[in-house]
Amino acid sequence: MSNLTAKDLYGCMTALVTPMNKQGEIHLAQWKNLLRKQIAAKVNAVVVAGTTGESAVLTDKEFAQLLTVAVEQCQGTQTAVIAQTGNISADKVIASNKVAFELGAQAVLVVTPYYLRTTQEGLYQHFKKIADVSPLPVILYNVPTRTQNDLLAKTSKRLASHNNIIGLKEASPDEQRVTELLKDVKSHDFNIMSGCDDTFVVSMTQGATGVISVASNVRPQIMTRICNYMALGDTISAKKLNSSLDNLYKVLSCQPNPIPVKYLMHEAALIDDGIRLPLVWFDEKKARTSDEILKIKQDYLNL
Repeated sequence: MSNLTAKDLYGCMTALVTPMNKQGEIHLAQWKNLLRKQIAAKVNAVVVAGTTGESAVLTDKEFAQLLTVAVEQCQGTQTAVIAQTGNISADKVIASNKVAFELGAQAVLVVTPYYLRTTQEGLYQHFKKIADVSPLPVILYNVPTRTQNDLLAKTSKRLASHNNIIGLKEASPDEQRVTELLKDVKSHDFNIMSGCDDTFVVSMTQGATGVISVASNVRPQIMTRICNYMALGDTISAKKLNSSLDNLYKVLSCQPNPIPVKYLMHEAALIDDGIRLPLVWFDEKKARTSDEILKIKQDYLNL
């Protein structure tokens, strides 16, 4: 499996859940099945051990196990494997990147440091240190609502010129962030992916090349079709299809990710009902889910 370039960062990529049994133990058979379904849906990549995959509560051994299986399942397909390796410590990220390389990942997704708040210069130096020695291309990941560190456009632009940084997953609530980013980075080998399902079509109209998605865990075919429409310039069809997912987006955001998506997948008989503390199982009173579960079941019958 060859490494990714910026040109490979497009379309729908899935930030996969980590299936677990009720005791919180990883269910590898279900993991393999989810990977096969994503491949069948023709998603461009899967992200292993991202936020949706409960990265913060996985052990190093579990990370390696999940990644090994993902690489094996995706070998020889059009679905790439990206490992999320972000950490507060740059040295820990560097160590994880080496493991990801040895196990066959094609790129690493590195979230901004969390808990320890820093400056823009601190973020720049953090990512530069990582990218300088990473054996895999680096995709930056900005999600300030979770990390409390916002990688501002001016800092992303500085990092975009690094020859080992190929893109950015942008999940800032700033609706103009993608437009601001693209003012100066078009000359670099650097693409921007949306990290927000409910606004990714807007981001793509501004120049983002795709989405790293939670919703594509449950509706991978339709998310891929929307991205394909956008790539063809058919924004009318894309927006019409995207509007059919409005209630799904509401359900997925009614409680912290990945609580709602794991609930929907469990109810659709795709995974067991396992999740790890401090996350707790979905409160069914919070959202209308029955229609979404039927749609998910029907979609998966066709994969």
